[in-house]
Amino acid sequence: MTVAIDPRLREILVCPCPRHAPLRDGLPDDPDAEYLTCTSCGRGFPVREGIPVLLLEEALSAPGPDPAPDERGEG
Repeated sequence: MTVAIDPRLREILVCPCPRHAPLRDGLPDDPDAEYLTCTSCGRGFPVREGIPVLLLEEALSAPGPDPAPDERGEG
């Protein structure tokens, strides 16, 4: 299942972390989840009513060690 987002919007969406990596559908442990996951930092961003919430404070943390301070927007 793919997340329902306008194809024109999907073309320009990237992760808000400093790497600005592309996003893929779902979560690593639930590919059908209404989330977009960063291909670089691994954070999962919720999609609510077809609108991606690309706020670092709303994201699910990537599995493993915490991201570096610059990736959290703290430095």
